[in-house]
Amino acid sequence: MEQNSQKTKKSREKETAILDSVSPKFNRSMIAYHEIGDLFADTCEIVESAQSIAYAAVDTILVQRNWLIGKRIAMECLDENGKAGYGKKTMKKLSAELKEKYGKGFDFSSLYKYVKFHQEFPQILDSLSPKSGRPLSWTHYRILLQETSPEARAWYAKEA
Repeated sequence: MEQNSQKTKKSREKETAILDSVSPKFNRSMIAYHEIGDLFADTCEIVESAQSIAYAAVDTILVQRNWLIGKRIAMECLDENGKAGYGKKTMKKLSAELKEKYGKGFDFSSLYKYVKFHQEFPQILDSLSPKSGRPLSWTHYRILLQETSPEARAWYAKEA
């Protein structure tokens, strides 16, 4: 039992030494890593933990990007009633230019979703802070946008 405790202590010391060698200010909570003694298994745990964190970070940024694009388009293209009006041509032109530069994800229907996202979730950027828990993914928001009732949408968002 004491030998097991010493091994765990050594493992923590080794983990700390590795992280401190990267940076003394390195946030140890970023990547989960608990040495179990097998090089392959330990490396897989590090890779999988890092990938999971990276995917979540990318998704949060994607939500922010889409909301900001929707906000900018709304400012430029919508009339005081929130209708596209003359802005429909502008959105089509913008879509063509963005698709040419960045590829998929910027067709007219996507841009329309971004505008609707901005309109339906006006306070979304406040909920993306680290203190608010795990934010919803863009996929969640796309599905929520299909719900027409604000009450139902709020309920589904809370349940997700």
